[in-house]
Amino acid sequence: MMQEHVRASADTKPIIIGSSLALRRALELASHAAAKNVKVAITGESGVGKDVLARFVHAHSSRANGPYVALNCAGIAETLLESELFGHVRGSFTGAYRDKAGSFELAHQGTVFLDEIGDMGPRMQALLLRFLETGEIRRVGSDTATTHVDVRIISATNRNLSEMVRKGQFREDLYYRVHVVQIEMPPLRDRREDIRPLIEHMARKTGEVLAFSDAAMRLLEAYRWPGNVRELQNIVEQLASLVHDRPVEPHDLPAAIASRPNAPVEILHDRRRTIVNDLYDGLTSGELHFWDDVHRLFTQRDLTRADLRHLIRRGLMASSGSYRGLLRQFGMAQDDYKTLLNFLAAHECRVDSRRFRGDSPSIDEDRVTRSRVASR
Repeated sequence: MMQEHVRASADTKPIIIGSSLALRRALELASHAAAKNVKVAITGESGVGKDVLARFVHAHSSRANGPYVALNCAGIAETLLESELFGHVRGSFTGAYRDKAGSFELAHQGTVFLDEIGDMGPRMQALLLRFLETGEIRRVGSDTATTHVDVRIISATNRNLSEMVRKGQFREDLYYRVHVVQIEMPPLRDRREDIRPLIEHMARKTGEVLAFSDAAMRLLEAYRWPGNVRELQNIVEQLASLVHDRPVEPHDLPAAIASRPNAPVEILHDRRRTIVNDLYDGLTSGELHFWDDVHRLFTQRDLTRADLRHLIRRGLMASSGSYRGLLRQFGMAQDDYKTLLNFLAAHECRVDSRRFRGDSPSIDEDRVTRSRVASR
């Protein structure tokens, strides 16, 4: 079962590094919200540390001595999410070999953190809304009376839920239920003065002696960090395993960081436009590579399906609807043509290229694409 389901001990204390104005504002609002028994919605880009902020709210609340249960809604199949939240009884479905308590039961008198709540389907949204209104749970397959539990809900998403409400993809009544207090965790590019202390803290955690030259540190502070704190942590851990007995120098850093020390930082309020623009610019300039960078972000779930579709759409616009032209735009080998189409089809990210063509081509590339994908 693909899931992230963690029960934290009552004495778990989150460590939030930094003193930037943007971070201080978020923590101040989080402290005020923690003092109240209200539902909190944490928003922000992937990798900014929304889970850490959720633990901060729990640790500074009156429920700090109670359980903290975190559940990633995007990492669990829709058919199993109800069981993870409400529990199940033995024999209620294939694989239910024993009774199991759900997240809400486990977190009685504590906190439940629902990460990626925007990935919930309509049925689960309705079940969550009912629970928020009544506090009642019934395990899947149970015929017994419902149980009342007392939990605080903290939710998080990198999606624009208000836009999803407008499009009918997220229930408006549930939106207002979970958005009593909204806290936006700022992206790393908006808290550049925190980069140095973050690096020092992460370097100490690796257990290795890791120092940085002034030139390398300047590059790290100037980088746009589309993957935010998570990307920074990955890079520090990589450097700790590769660089020994000397300071980290610019040539040790990933090409995307070392090659554009003075690149302008585009600050946009729309997360999707920001990360897609950064990736598109990096691919077309040759600083990034599709399989090394885009594919890695997608498989690590730092890039959503919508992000990937938008990136492909931009490439097709520039290539007048040609996937082979998109390969040239992105600096990919022509031999990658079928591999790319299979990858996009497998993840439902393939974009219809016909809408971007000025004239009907002599060969229907879409038809060829469909037949090749079908013959995988």
